[in-house]
Amino acid sequence: MSAFDIVKIARKTSRPSALEYIDFIFDDFIEFHGDRSFRDDKAVVGGIALLDGLPCTVIGIQKGHTIEENIERNFGSPHPEGYRKALRLMKQAEKFKRPVITFINTAGAFCGIGAEERGQGEAIARNLFEMSTLKSPLVSILIGEGGSGGALALAVSDKVWILKNSIYSILSPEGFASILWKDSSKSAEAAEIMKITAEDLLELGVVDDIIDEADGGAHNDFEYTAGAIKEKLLKEIFELKAEGIDELIEKRYNRFRKFGEFEE
Repeated sequence: MSAFDIVKIARKTSRPSALEYIDFIFDDFIEFHGDRSFRDDKAVVGGIALLDGLPCTVIGIQKGHTIEENIERNFGSPHPEGYRKALRLMKQAEKFKRPVITFINTAGAFCGIGAEERGQGEAIARNLFEMSTLKSPLVSILIGEGGSGGALALAVSDKVWILKNSIYSILSPEGFASILWKDSSKSAEAAEIMKITAEDLLELGVVDDIIDEADGGAHNDFEYTAGAIKEKLLKEIFELKAEGIDELIEKRYNRFRKFGEFEE
């Protein structure tokens, strides 16, 4: 498949959502609401659950399958209060020594006037800052689109995984083509050169591993894909939890610091 073919699969409304993965992988999920400041953002879901008996904090960016669900979830584009809710849950996880698992599927943070007035940029930056030294194991999984800082705000983690037909990029191929060539119709060409597919990202070291999907996308066999995620989590989350927290934070720092180092 071409890169843009993968983009189209990643954007399918039939693609399994964060809540579907959470319900399959974890037991006894209890959802928490609100950022304790403004309101509850339904584009971000999160709470506590059990992974094979291990208490975890799970957070996801939620899209819908229908137009009504997408309106309710703001098409998976969080407001600043969504990111602040996520950070509240992560700090709670740190207090109670719970690992944090995030599921990411967003075209990007919401860019409306209200979101900007309430500090969208600060909310994203705060998450990046706090996650970099959070005293809990962190795992992030890209399950669809991973767009710009809106995705990165939940992906400063010890392990970053991506489903085979997911994408992760600084902006959409349409936006890239509009900026570079002033022509959004060249989005397929842009997707090829942006290196946004799972294989490209693994080669670049942006993600740590690719999780397999059913042919044509996770929606064709949800249990296969969700089972693969659960199997990998069961193997690696306990390994991360066994590591010393200072060592985890140092590795996390080095993992992301390397992207600022360029060869002359």
